[in-house]
Amino acid sequence: MKDLENIEDFKKCLNQKLIQNYALQSIDLTSFEKEILHITFQNCIFLGCTMTDKIRDHLYRTNFIFQSLNVPYKMYPNMLYSKDTLYNDYDPDRPETFMQTYDSIVYNHYLKTGKEAHDIEETLARRMHDHGITDALQEFIQQYDEKKLVAIMGGHALLRNAHQYTQVAEISKALSEKGYLMLSGGGPGAMEATHLGAWFATRNLADLHAAIEILSAAPIYKDKAWLSTAFKVIEKFPNPGRESLGIPTWLYGHEPPTPFATHIAKYFANSVREDGLLTIAKGGIIFAPGSAGTLQEIFQEITQNHYLSFGYASPMVFMDENYWNNERPVYPLIKIMSDRGDLQNLDLGLYDKTEDIVAHIERFV
Repeated sequence: MKDLENIEDFKKCLNQKLIQNYALQSIDLTSFEKEILHITFQNCIFLGCTMTDKIRDHLYRTNFIFQSLNVPYKMYPNMLYSKDTLYNDYDPDRPETFMQTYDSIVYNHYLKTGKEAHDIEETLARRMHDHGITDALQEFIQQYDEKKLVAIMGGHALLRNAHQYTQVAEISKALSEKGYLMLSGGGPGAMEATHLGAWFATRNLADLHAAIEILSAAPIYKDKAWLSTAFKVIEKFPNPGRESLGIPTWLYGHEPPTPFATHIAKYFANSVREDGLLTIAKGGIIFAPGSAGTLQEIFQEITQNHYLSFGYASPMVFMDENYWNNERPVYPLIKIMSDRGDLQNLDLGLYDKTEDIVAHIERFV
């Protein structure tokens, strides 16, 4: 079944007498009533499409029509989010306007209906939303060689004025300039630094460091000015150097998604989001310092690589030798088990220098 996800694609089909085996998502069909009534549609799926009663009567016998339920979010998204869609109507000079944004409205509804909702209308709506996001995500990443998809994992609490934050941004900048699509969990800390680096790809390092200086006025996401300082950077440096993909979740909705990600796949189900992020990062994963969430991701990635779940193993590169050897001493454990064959197919690296991390990722391709 083929997807029709926008008006332009739909218009191209209007000269046909028979349209069959198509899926249409969130398209407003009302202005095409005359044309539609003269076309035979068979075995098509209409997801959240706006239509007149005449169109519905014409379609319902030989097709499948799924209408939107009473929820304050797009039940059938046909594209990824961006800073403009998640943070619509946000005014950086009035931080309180964050509460009026789409992202905030959806999160408050999510809390009100329960993180583990039991109402069938709500659970169905969330599942359909996440299905649409996955579909849009897959369509987006098909533009890239799968071995050019690289993720950086790390702590959400990493301060903007920490040297590791700057290093993550510089690593991401370097890889973006080499044609990699940089991925992260789409939130603050090391995740934000990933997308900041991609945003400043093709610019000089002085510009990146100037941006970090602005951001450091609100070093952690709990600061009231965390989001507004990001928008100030975007205002000063308005054009992203390269695309990047953030994959956040409303489960951690108290952590605002970074506006530096040009494409945002935001999910309700964290399990789908977490596994999906690790799965699509087939070009490798760089592990910056982080806590429990990062440790979980390390061992999830080990499992995928050990079993060659997707046909081959990709690099697992650890940033900050002291951190992963001493503060969170998981690297020696993994290395020992890999060397003696308890864990197989692992491509491991542990470095302090940015150029060594970038070089390890490049060797894989």
